[in-house]
Amino acid sequence: MDKKAKQTATKQEEKKAAPILVQMGIFGTILFVSQFISDLFPASFVVPTTLIGMMLLYVLLATHIVKLEQVEKFGDFMISLIAFLFVPSGVQLAGSLGLMKKEGLQDICVIIISTIILLVVIAYVGNFFVKLHERLSKKSDAPVKKRLTKISSLNAIK
Repeated sequence: MDKKAKQTATKQEEKKAAPILVQMGIFGTILFVSQFISDLFPASFVVPTTLIGMMLLYVLLATHIVKLEQVEKFGDFMISLIAFLFVPSGVQLAGSLGLMKKEGLQDICVIIISTIILLVVIAYVGNFFVKLHERLSKKSDAPVKKRLTKISSLNAIK
């Protein structure tokens, strides 16, 4: 019985997935809209279209306007291509070994320093939001605690 139930559930999950062309259309539409948004920024403040597209996709997924099943297969396919897509940049890097010999140490120092700065900033920002969340949850819990205290004191009097 359990096997049949699992097979039925698997078939239902497979049915939920949108056709690959629809998934490609969703990604294409998001990139098209994000290109328009990117063009709205001034030339001095360049925001990559793909970054805007990722944020747009996140918002659409978080608000359930787009369901995960509608983009999951194509997203998995694109993730499987990442290694292949980074090969040209690796070849370009190998082609500029002379430049790496001259400025490689400087590049490595900049990468290490910027990574440390990034980690420290992320830690402080994360800590700030955790404390903010704790304060907000304490404020929202305060009226509930007052009511519980009143109820328990009334029960003690009885």
